[in-house]
Amino acid sequence: MKQGSDIKFVYTTYIEASPEKVWEALTSSEYAQKYWFGSKIEGDWRVGGGFKFLDPNGELLVIGKILKYEKPFLLSYTWELPPTFKSIPPELKARLDKSKEPTRVTYSLKQMKDLTRLTLLHEDLLPEDFIENPDTFVGLNNGWPAIFSSLKSLLETGKALQF
Repeated sequence: MKQGSDIKFVYTTYIEASPEKVWEALTSSEYAQKYWFGSKIEGDWRVGGGFKFLDPNGELLVIGKILKYEKPFLLSYTWELPPTFKSIPPELKARLDKSKEPTRVTYSLKQMKDLTRLTLLHEDLLPEDFIENPDTFVGLNNGWPAIFSSLKSLLETGKALQF
């Protein structure tokens, strides 16, 4: 994978659940559908394995390859919008027009007493990956906090946020 820019997005949250439970939620389609806007995740969870996100209608949203897999503390993968993505939001079209290189996502989990600190690092980004509109979930800066807030709610209360 070619290295991208130095632009990155970091987000940390604390979840009242074990690292094992958070890991399960990050890698399970059953959980993902509840907190990730109805998306399914399918993966071959090993280094070199592939994975994909599908929207509720089965459209391919994201494809990637597992780079690091250290259950339940570290997961890293490439993140790529597939060329077949038909319903891409217009705000992200500029990103696809500028670069087809995948970015990289890393989840780091650390147990802290009864909590898990979950840190997301999304690297090799372009300015077009950020959407300056706080009233949308489009753009990494808007989408990741919503997804992690919903994940936290699901694991702590049993109910994901409804978007």
